[in-house]
Amino acid sequence: MSHSVQIKNALISVYYKDNLEPIIHELNRLGVKIYSTGGTETFIRDLSVDVIAVEDLTSYPSILGGRVKTLHPKVFGGILARRSFDSDEQQLAQYEIPEIDLVIVDLYPFEETVNSGASQEDIIEKIDIGGISLIRAAAKNYKDVVILASKNDYSELEEILKAQQGATTIDQRRRFAQKAFNISSNYDTHIFQYFDQSEPMPVFKQSIQTSQVLRYGENPHQKGTFYGNLDAMFTKLNGKELSYNNLVDVDAAVALIDEFTDPTIAILKHTNACGIATRSFIKEAWIDALACDPVSAFGGVIIANDEIDAATATEIDKIFYEVLIAPAFTDEAVQILSAKKNRIVLIRNRVELPLKQFKTLLNGVIEQDKDNTVEGPAKMNPVTDKKPTEPELKDLYFANKVVKHTKSNTIVFAKNNQLMASGVGQTSRVDSLKQAIIKAKSFGFDLKGAVMASDAFFPFPDCVEIAADAGITAVLQPGGSIKDQDSINMCNQKGIAMVTTGVRHFKH
Repeated sequence: MSHSVQIKNALISVYYKDNLEPIIHELNRLGVKIYSTGGTETFIRDLSVDVIAVEDLTSYPSILGGRVKTLHPKVFGGILARRSFDSDEQQLAQYEIPEIDLVIVDLYPFEETVNSGASQEDIIEKIDIGGISLIRAAAKNYKDVVILASKNDYSELEEILKAQQGATTIDQRRRFAQKAFNISSNYDTHIFQYFDQSEPMPVFKQSIQTSQVLRYGENPHQKGTFYGNLDAMFTKLNGKELSYNNLVDVDAAVALIDEFTDPTIAILKHTNACGIATRSFIKEAWIDALACDPVSAFGGVIIANDEIDAATATEIDKIFYEVLIAPAFTDEAVQILSAKKNRIVLIRNRVELPLKQFKTLLNGVIEQDKDNTVEGPAKMNPVTDKKPTEPELKDLYFANKVVKHTKSNTIVFAKNNQLMASGVGQTSRVDSLKQAIIKAKSFGFDLKGAVMASDAFFPFPDCVEIAADAGITAVLQPGGSIKDQDSINMCNQKGIAMVTTGVRHFKH
């Protein structure tokens, strides 16, 4: 079903006039009658192209400061008339309404105005009424009408006009209608989010215009798509495209590294840190981060919060990694790291990240605030006879940052701003603890004088007892168990310090 339609009349009224001129000239060449309003009408006249003011079509002026210009039956009748319905055609003739075959209309920049910090009055005025109505009307009647709702589609329309001498196919019109409804629904979503106060009942609405099809999802038999603008987030210097699993790990890496201000490097595997260290220089941070678990580091995601220089790049290049992220790289570092074609090297750009997290679950979606808190020494409440020393408080703070970004149940050991080992994702906190002890010993770490952090309270004193016997001298936990005192008593018995924070950091 080709259902070719020849464009005879066009309505053009746009906010953005970039690259509009070639289309105007092409429509003029084809003898298309053009109707327009306001600034667009002036723009067309300045091109020495004939144009009819919408006011002359409707015999009604633009009123209310321009709020009402196109909202008239002579405009919408010409757009919505079904060419195959004799009754519609008869009414067009009766009321002298021209068939409008092409509508080029965009929307006021509402989202951009909100993001600019404009006043409420300015924001409200950027809620488009006529434009959104014209877009919906033309898209609804796509069988007979072409709708262009974005300047991004101008070049495609220009090619069609030239190649098909002003005619369009049903498939082309349907594709333009699909794009138009995408634009209109996205626009309405952002307006709703501006007004949404989540009362009386929260409503979930999201709309992201940019997307990237991934090679596959979590596994090769699953399809995957990323919705968002990766080009804004990262500048890629080398390597293949990010995969689904890469993106999940990169997200975890970005969240973790943002907890640190001094030079720090973290190595992540399956969203958990297998190595992280803070040092005076980034190369030292890399050496000590890798020492935490050089086996798990193989094929991991590496992230730094400081520039990678040539010396650091040379060391990093000695292992196989999937992704390396930093805020900057020296030219020499880029040359070293680009020698291996598939390894992904990214400059992280400063982009404001969402404050909410959501994911599909069962037959719906769950949403929550991001966990944007981490308790430092000032919020650590000593509960044992022995109080932690200043160095222990610093290490507890370091360990608490890592705990927050590690899968539950988790136990983290740290000393001198370095991860020594962690036990992650176990069904028992004792199992996590034992896993961490085994890993620390397997890589030659002496736990004497190290600290331990837990993402949740200890319902029994066994974890504290095992940790103390392994050499741990200070413990951090949120507290809140009815048996907290049992663990406190065990700490006192073993002569180690414990602090509680009152905040749990589960990560499921």
